Amino acid sequence: MSDLYPGFDGRMIDGDGARLFVRTGGKGPALLLLHGFPQTGAIWHKIAGELSQHFSLVIPDLRGYGRSDKPANDAENLAYSKRAMANDLVQVMRSLGHDDFHLCGHDRGGRVAYRLVQDHPHAVTSLITLDIVPTLEQWKAMATVAGAMNTYHWPFLAQAYPLPEKMIGADADFYLDEKLGAWNNGTGLDVFDPAALAEYRAHFRDPEVIHALCNDYRAGATCDVEHDQAALDQGIKITCPMLALWGDAGIPGKSGGGPLDIWRKWATNVTGGGIACGHFLAEEAPAETLAAMMPFLMENAA
Repeated sequence: MSDLYPGFDGRMIDGDGARLFVRTGGKGPALLLLHGFPQTGAIWHKIAGELSQHFSLVIPDLRGYGRSDKPANDAENLAYSKRAMANDLVQVMRSLGHDDFHLCGHDRGGRVAYRLVQDHPHAVTSLITLDIVPTLEQWKAMATVAGAMNTYHWPFLAQAYPLPEKMIGADADFYLDEKLGAWNNGTGLDVFDPAALAEYRAHFRDPEVIHALCNDYRAGATCDVEHDQAALDQGIKITCPMLALWGDAGIPGKSGGGPLDIWRKWATNVTGGGIACGHFLAEEAPAETLAAMMPFLMENAA
């Protein structure tokens, strides 16, 4: 941890049913940073130094990921719903003395982030999502051949236990490296810091992590979709200032002009744009990602 986050603290903090490993550092208003699949909180290390000059950073490993708890699943997959993960984080932030905070999520962390805003709107000052559209919208996009091929891992990981766990566990390093390498605009694994890559691999080799990550996707195929649909049916929109960023070569960026029009159905105050990279914005294009995030954060921190 010291190599990636010098000067940061790392400890376990109780969430709402799971204990999370959380890195903290910096000064100023609170900014919660959420990673995605198949990674950990290490993803932010290239931009954390600059952000920590202006914000008190809270960087957890999500429930089921990295060093955090991996609770047993249930028949409805609610233990790995983005609602449960969001509730963890609200509790963690309160424990740290942050009743309201800025929020940024990448990949699965972005899904936790928008669910947190919808469930706890008064807790979030501003929202940034990196390279996602809402879960319900992503499933709809699989209606095309290209959409299904680009996101085959969604239905694969959501298959009933133990099919994906057995297949991934046969060569966990291969599966992890293939996913990381396939989503970063053809640049291979060179964009990942060796220490970060070592952290991703070390945790992904753990059968409990593989099982938990599959449970995350099982929730994404069941209760998360139901929660999204309920929010739409009830007219629940994201009303805080929102910035949607994506990689031009990422899956959302290839969806006919990018995801901004989609997000406008879900949020009342959203801006955004693409960055010249693949899926892993904070690691592939840290300077460009910071250049897009900082003006938005500073404007809404005033």
